[in-house]
Amino acid sequence: MIKYTLSVKSLMEQQADAYVLCLPEDFAFSKELRTIAQDYFPSLENLIERRKFTGKAQSSLIIQMHKDDKPCSLILLGVGKKEDKKVEHYRRALGVLVRLSEQHEIKTIALQLPSSAMFGVTPEQLGQETSIILPMAAYYFDDFFTEKKQKDFDITLVVDAKHKITLKKGVDAGIVISDAVNEARHWIDLPPEKLTPIELAGKAKKIAKKNGLKMTEFTEKEIIKKGMGGLAGVGQGSDRDAHLVILEYKAKNKNAETICFVGKGITFDSGGLSLKPPQYMETMKEDMSGAAAVLAAIDALAQLKPSVNIVVVMPLSENLPSGKATKPGDVLKFYNGKTAEVLNTDAEGRLILGDALAYAEKHYDLDALVDVATLTGSCAYALGPFFTGMLSQDAALSKKVQNAADRTGDRVWPLPFDNDYAKAVESKVADICNIGNPKYKAGAIMAAFFLKHFVEKTPWVHLDIAGTAFDVPDIPYYRTGATGSSVRLLIDLARNWK
Repeated sequence: MIKYTLSVKSLMEQQADAYVLCLPEDFAFSKELRTIAQDYFPSLENLIERRKFTGKAQSSLIIQMHKDDKPCSLILLGVGKKEDKKVEHYRRALGVLVRLSEQHEIKTIALQLPSSAMFGVTPEQLGQETSIILPMAAYYFDDFFTEKKQKDFDITLVVDAKHKITLKKGVDAGIVISDAVNEARHWIDLPPEKLTPIELAGKAKKIAKKNGLKMTEFTEKEIIKKGMGGLAGVGQGSDRDAHLVILEYKAKNKNAETICFVGKGITFDSGGLSLKPPQYMETMKEDMSGAAAVLAAIDALAQLKPSVNIVVVMPLSENLPSGKATKPGDVLKFYNGKTAEVLNTDAEGRLILGDALAYAEKHYDLDALVDVATLTGSCAYALGPFFTGMLSQDAALSKKVQNAADRTGDRVWPLPFDNDYAKAVESKVADICNIGNPKYKAGAIMAAFFLKHFVEKTPWVHLDIAGTAFDVPDIPYYRTGATGSSVRLLIDLARNWK
């Protein structure tokens, strides 16, 4: 947990275990540093030179000193070249700060907020980024440790008096957003026995009640009755029922547009009868990361109250082998009447998403539709862990999603979505096939073309988060485990919708 205080007093007037400055690459020894040197550490400039701290992005220097006869630390964080103006450098510097604080048992921190102009953002945006990233970096999934691992911090943000009000507004919004990101991460990190489809539906019910959202829930019997053969077909291998959950947020403006977020919710994926090798099954509790992202996003948005209507649709299921499980060669019929041959039961995400997309488009007057899914290993191999794959044939919506990604750090990379790939999912016995023809090779693109059969008229973007949802290395505000990929993006997209 992080407790924030905003103060207009100077950095060294604060009472803290550590005093923190963010410095650009090749910084000059400023008046502020000279004052610290004069009052607390005379050899500061010499030590910085000897330690070769230059302000390079993600670099840091921690210096032990005394203030008021008490030991404390001065922490210098590098935020990269001035001309870069990359707020991502600031995010990662904050991640480094949290790691250093954990290592050195620092509990109270005074952080001098840098100029927002250094990163090409407004003071409000800087405050928001600060309170988003610090809790993200501090997040620790410690539910099953006998001794808790997550640290608590009291952080004083030292701010310019003329920007205090706007910074406070940004900080308050950032707290809501970081809570949502970490909420999603916690759900994803839970063992699959602790987060089944019914459990995740229960989380949605609590969020709906808390925020006054409309919720619709279909049980497996209702799913079958409605002709959602994709979701029912995946769920039938498990003793636990599949569910379809829908949440709705209504903006105050009666003429507001409506955007829909659909999230893949496979709470555990064994591969079904097309069983995964054991090592590929170890992290498959994270196959509901898309559902976690959209549910956490609407939780935050209900509090932030954007001027756009939000519909969230979550198809929830386990994908397990049993005597009841869908078999390779089976043909399933979907909510929109289309049929699909199932040749590989481990390509199940597109099956449950097909029904969810078709239902959303039929029952809501949508201006945009975005689905989020840990859909293909192919995408993870193509882009690695740092970029989500984005596929769409709608340039305007793609640009909005790209802009949201650029603002938030939930980075996306567009993959080609040309109709030359469309034939890859044709079947000889049904309308489509759930795995693409191998001669087309591009698995992530072929999976998206399967989904395209369930979105007929709505502007649509598909986000494949298979690489970005879990175990992203080298970014200091993440740890091993869930990242909350796309939560920040979806919230920003809705808040900046025009």
